[in-house]
This record gives sequence, structure tokens and C-alpha cells, in this order.
Amino acid sequence: MSRIDESKAFIPVRIALLAVSDTRSLAEDKSGDLLAARIRDAGHVLADRRICRDDRTEITGHLRDWCADPEVDVVISTGGTGLTGRDVTVEAHRAVYEKEIEAFATVFTMVSYQKIGTSAVQSRATGGVANGTYLFALPGSSGACKDAWDEILRWQFDYRHLPCNFVEIFPRLDEHKRRK
Repeated sequence: MSRIDESKAFIPVRIALLAVSDTRSLAEDKSGDLLAARIRDAGHVLADRRICRDDRTEITGHLRDWCADPEVDVVISTGGTGLTGRDVTVEAHRAVYEKEIEAFATVFTMVSYQKIGTSAVQSRATGGVANGTYLFALPGSSGACKDAWDEILRWQFDYRHLPCNFVEIFPRLDEHKRRK
């Protein structure tokens, strides 16, 4: 199905992490720690890491700031993807997206279903693109973050991954802005 083409050079990606929580600090952010370690272990760059409250305006502000930052290629947020009233991360992401990557949610659900069965329906993980930056909203649990990274994102952010990957289309994400 998919494979790594060892003849291609690895291209590091600059990834920012945002933990969304009303109760945790960065020191208690186990999901963020897990992702930061996996990002570095894969050869990528941890461009920034922050925490913010479950507040749609605050989340959207961080996302927009990183999308405008040429030193950030990808933003991954954790937390706030559930069904409760305080879970507003998905809405914040969708307010920023130029295009949603609908298949990310589908594939994430497939991966989750294998681990947690029908409880996978409670996640609203999402992905999209804005201003040439990839954005992903993951659940706050470290298990869900591990699954998303290990089963999906790690491969899609490896330029050597075949038959295709997110890295190879970076130059074309904002081509519509260059057309006259």
C-alpha cells in the first residue's frame, strides 16, 4: 500500500503545537509532550508550543497567527474536539480553514475504531489548510494523539512517503493567491 522511498531526501517540517484546556498547564500536557517527542524523533522541528483556554476566539487567534508565520508549516492542536459545550476547537479550526481535509477525520475514525470501537464516534478530529499551512485538531487524550501521529501524520509529513504525502504539495497550497 504505502512505503518510504529511501532514494529521496528527508525534508523536515516546522510544526507548532497548541494544547486547548481550561485545566492543564504546559507542565501537565502529556499529549503535547508525546507529540513533541514524536515530532523531534521523526526529524521535524518543533516550531512553537503553547496552551490556551477552551475559548473559540483565543484558539482562532493562535491558529491565524501561526498561519501567518513563515516559520510554521503545520499546526496541531489537542483538546476540545468532543461533544460538550466547552469543546469549541473544531469550530475555531473551521473558522480558519480555506479548505477542509475531510478524509483526515474519516481515516482518524477508522484508526480509532480499531482501538476503542464505537467510542470513536465521539471525536470530531479535523484537518484543513489555511494560508499554505496545514492545521489538525486532535482529541486531548495521549492515546488519540499517539494514534493520529503514528498512523497518519507521521507518514503524511514524510516527503519520502509513497504514493503521495502532504509535504510534496506544500508549494501548491497557496497557488490560487499567485494567479492573476
